[in-house]
Amino acid sequence: MSNIENISVAIITVSDRASRKERSDLSGPQIRDWANRHGYTIVAESIIADDFDQIRSKLIEYSDAEINVIFTTGGTGFSPRDITPEATASVIERYAPGFAEAMRHASLKITPHAMLSRAICGIRKKSIIINLPGSPKAVKENLEVIEKALPHAVSLLKGEVRDCSNPDKPNSS
Repeated sequence: MSNIENISVAIITVSDRASRKERSDLSGPQIRDWANRHGYTIVAESIIADDFDQIRSKLIEYSDAEINVIFTTGGTGFSPRDITPEATASVIERYAPGFAEAMRHASLKITPHAMLSRAICGIRKKSIIINLPGSPKAVKENLEVIEKALPHAVSLLKGEVRDCSNPDKPNSS
């Protein structure tokens, strides 16, 4: 299993108002605090507008840098400017739907509005990209859902996982 100190994290807050400094970013710091509590290394943080090209460019930049986990927060709802999932879909090479499904499933136990989330998750190169909601409360709740599976997912992408039935045999899947 991956050594958590070796898990690098990038945070992208997607918000027109926060990018113009018209409001404080509360969700990005929520992700940072969670990552720090888990011993992950924050290597990049950005606040950008709800703009397809900016989101896409930042996701490419961070995944090209081989950051293990890239969290986006914001832009996953029904508003016309909410295009984070579309920008994410334009860069990922493989979908990782289990993360988004688990987050929505758990969130539905808290609020029926969880079904309005269009968040997606996927893999680009050796990076896992996870779309989170824009609400700090929802960010916290969603991170709690995925926190146990995330280190194993990173280990798989890094090629560190051994065959579960034979710990001495490298993963061949």
